[in-house]
Amino acid sequence: MTLQFSLTTAAPETADTACVLVGVYEQGVLTSAAACVDGATGGAIKRQVESGDISGKAGSTTLLYAPTGIAAKRVLVVGLGTQKGFDAARYQKVAIEAARALGKLPLAEATWYLAEVDVPGRDAAWRVRTAALAADHAAYRYTATFKPREKSAQTELASLAFAAGADAEAGLAQACGIAEGVRFARELANLPPNICTPVYIAEQAQAFADAHDKVDCRVLDHVEMEKLGFGSLLAVGRGSANKPKLIALQYHGGAAGAAPYAFVGKGITFDTGGISLKPGPGMEEMKFDMGGAAGVLGAFVAAVKMGVGHNLVCVVPSAENMPDGDSYRPGDVLTSLSGLTIEVLNTDAEGRLILCDALTWTARTFQPQAMIDAATLTGACVIALGKHASGLFSRHDDLATELLAAGEHALDRAWRMPLWDDYQVQLDSGFADVANIGGKSAGAITAACFLSRFAEGQRWAHLDIAGTAWDEGRKGLATGRPVALLAQWLLDRCEK
Repeated sequence: MTLQFSLTTAAPETADTACVLVGVYEQGVLTSAAACVDGATGGAIKRQVESGDISGKAGSTTLLYAPTGIAAKRVLVVGLGTQKGFDAARYQKVAIEAARALGKLPLAEATWYLAEVDVPGRDAAWRVRTAALAADHAAYRYTATFKPREKSAQTELASLAFAAGADAEAGLAQACGIAEGVRFARELANLPPNICTPVYIAEQAQAFADAHDKVDCRVLDHVEMEKLGFGSLLAVGRGSANKPKLIALQYHGGAAGAAPYAFVGKGITFDTGGISLKPGPGMEEMKFDMGGAAGVLGAFVAAVKMGVGHNLVCVVPSAENMPDGDSYRPGDVLTSLSGLTIEVLNTDAEGRLILCDALTWTARTFQPQAMIDAATLTGACVIALGKHASGLFSRHDDLATELLAAGEHALDRAWRMPLWDDYQVQLDSGFADVANIGGKSAGAITAACFLSRFAEGQRWAHLDIAGTAWDEGRKGLATGRPVALLAQWLLDRCEK
């Protein structure tokens, strides 16, 4: 279900709603809205604080049902933690936990008074946007491949109003656009690989373009790519019955003829490792190996929905990496679209092989003013940064600074990694211009070094999202990252 968002100026004690959400810090310090509710109910909140039923611990929730003295049928008291040191990350955590608790209640609508909480350095628009995105993320349910069930008898949350003034309107509008992009990315990545094939991604991109006047879509099939010389990308998909596609979306949101920004996303719809076959346990998670494609497509959707005032290109090279009698092999030498030859040392380092041709084609075709790729590229990045930060690589300090700042603002963080020439020697080959892997050490860095050879002359950055694109485990879902980071980066470009 897609949540509907709105703003309200109703006082918490008079809001006629199924539930109001108010905050309490540790040591029993009430926010303004909580104090209003407490006063109107004759001290209902303070009594629970004094009894220890409300601790104020960050993310904790306590429900008060049908309190006398206010119009709302329920009050959800949300713990904010200590007042000292309250920051943006804590606010996001509190918003996520509050949204989860709210989603478990049998109600269709609620009013959120947590946007009044002071977050140093963040305005009302940011607080509303962050809360709305947290609520939308919590409301997402993957149902595409389950047996259809009868509609639940329990009422589900459908709309959420945020108590804030007109200064938060821009934040709410941004939240609606970004939320739609995140949902698009999550749904695409969560689909099983027998549904989400290169053809399916192309169909979804075309359908989005057909529904939006300023958007065009172009899809290259394997025959066209062979004529153009996509030797690296085509080699990866050679062993699969699902033929590769190159998908390009264009959004004409800026001045005619102005150089666009470009996103490029790795779209490996399933990765067995090819001839260099992966171990069986956990291989089912390799349906998420198109998380980069999902992320850049989601960011594109968000940009269109927000009406970003720039031209934007989104390019997705998509293939399936399968072992077959026609699969490419370790020892093969491929000729990329750029003309550089590549010695294949491991067929499980396939993402960089489809991206390198896509980067070359994007640069030649669109002459972008900046080009950012996103890819679930290396397990080495997961070891280095875990699940919290995406790896950021760029030779351009200004671009790296912009992306890091966007990630901090959106709380979709990245961490910059080195891209020094010292590492390039690990890619030396005795049989081609470059090898596709650089050995056991610095795997995320050498992968980025490989890509950098195909982005020469471009203002380019690479995001390794192998650790951030999905949650681990049998029931782990796609996260929708880095949609928020990329969307914020585009918004920042509009402000500039």
